[in-house]
Amino acid sequence: MTPQRLAAVALAATLAIQVFTSLAASATAVLAPAIAADFGVAPRWIGAFIGLVFAGAMGASLASGGFIERYGAIRTSQACVAICVAGVAMMAAAPGNAPAVLALAGIVIGLGYGPITPASSQLLARTTAPGRMALTFSIKQTGVPAGAALAGAALPTLEDVVGWRWSLAAIALAGLVIVALAQPIRARLDEDRQPARRVSMRSVLAPLRHLRVPAVRRLALLGVAYSSTQTCLTSFLVVYLAEVLGYPLVLAGLALSVATMAGVAGRIAWGAVSDRWLTPRRTLVLIGVMAGIGSVALALVQPGWPVAACLLIAAAYGATAIGWNGVQLAEVARLAPAGAAGAVTGAAAFVTFSGVMAGPPLFALVASATGSYRIGFAITGAISAGSALWHLRRTRAGAQM
Repeated sequence: MTPQRLAAVALAATLAIQVFTSLAASATAVLAPAIAADFGVAPRWIGAFIGLVFAGAMGASLASGGFIERYGAIRTSQACVAICVAGVAMMAAAPGNAPAVLALAGIVIGLGYGPITPASSQLLARTTAPGRMALTFSIKQTGVPAGAALAGAALPTLEDVVGWRWSLAAIALAGLVIVALAQPIRARLDEDRQPARRVSMRSVLAPLRHLRVPAVRRLALLGVAYSSTQTCLTSFLVVYLAEVLGYPLVLAGLALSVATMAGVAGRIAWGAVSDRWLTPRRTLVLIGVMAGIGSVALALVQPGWPVAACLLIAAAYGATAIGWNGVQLAEVARLAPAGAAGAVTGAAAFVTFSGVMAGPPLFALVASATGSYRIGFAITGAISAGSALWHLRRTRAGAQM
């Protein structure tokens, strides 16, 4: 297999796996109104579920480095997809009088979701040409908004036909197909695995030492704000449009699909911009400021506005709030020592996931306390833009030292 073909196969495999795990993690946000009705809770508290998903992901991403090195990126990813399948199946089977089962299912899905990015970074850093790093990582990371877009486009209609439980069962079945399809290419893509590598508590915590590098630490902290912005958009857009603006669930799901597909295009475009025109630092700052503007614009949408205007705002917001991740991950991988991209990415993701874990529950608290989703989106926008300006200032100060 030529280096070019190997790189293409690695990108295709990691992209497919990312799409599925994003679909599994996004399904509950899309189906929130139906699930909440069965369990007798307010849909806004879907934010707490999302927080549990990423609490599991946070710990799993940190612990993943040793497993990736021992078993290989693809084998680790296959195991993670299987764990997501188990979590989705658990949620589908949860009794209506046992919301605690939903909480446990969220943690299980997070345990499967967390190591996917470190595993793919380890593989792509080894197979990607240096001049295509940001673009390649961004293409792979389009799997996150693509999975969310697939959820927004397909699940509301599927829920109308078979109900939310069977919709989740269909997702679980798709996961098993992904595991099977990855098997034939596993040996070739995992040829760098180290079977003698021991996994211990010390190896689980070892990646944290990489956060001592100021540039890695800044990128991880920036990811806290940006990931919170992204997750609040994908978690609350459907509920906001349905409850505040009175959109039917299918139309609200379409808006989420528009936002996430714009995020797919944005990730590719921002990756190309970072590789060819702007530095990663300037690209990330521009993304953060524009995402802040998009969040505030969404908060200002009124029920009488044309649907097309709302969809345009959702698209602009999605292209920025969802578009940052590939540029950040490529820069983290570039800063990693040779062969340690997975471990460094896992350490950065451990910090970044705290934004995903805390953002939706805090948004839900703000919405509950104020009775307004609008205030939640406005605060989210301020955090995004403020963090972008902080990153610009700190990187300038670091360059002058």
